[in-house]
Amino acid sequence: QVQLVESGGGLVQAGGPLRLSCAASGRAFSRYNMAWFRQAPGKEREFVAAIGWNFGRTYYADSVKGRFAISRDNAKNTVYLQMNSLKPEDTAVYSCAADRDSSGLYDLLSTYDCWGQGTQVTVSS
Repeated sequence: QVQLVESGGGLVQAGGPLRLSCAASGRAFSRYNMAWFRQAPGKEREFVAAIGWNFGRTYYADSVKGRFAISRDNAKNTVYLQMNSLKPEDTAVYSCAADRDSSGLYDLLSTYDCWGQGTQVTVSS
């Protein structure tokens, strides 16, 4: 079983940056598609960004495109989410997820079979 542990969340002022990290256990990380999702209070979990295992192709939700950047370091078994120009509406619990089959649609919750516990991001106005 793959374990995912997020870090880097916290309180930041609107307009500021924050970088999240997600460390994965196991030796097959480099073959997983990885993604970040978020869930705000009272709302459903939503897709934020994803990165493919083979060519590192990236995908973003329209709401974060141009502000967020997902990347991965396979040597460190870690995926990152660099968040810039943060807005109060970005406030949520951010979770990373792994698609071990690397075959599903990148923006669907059901594609991912391993999840981290999440890290809180709060953006003050």
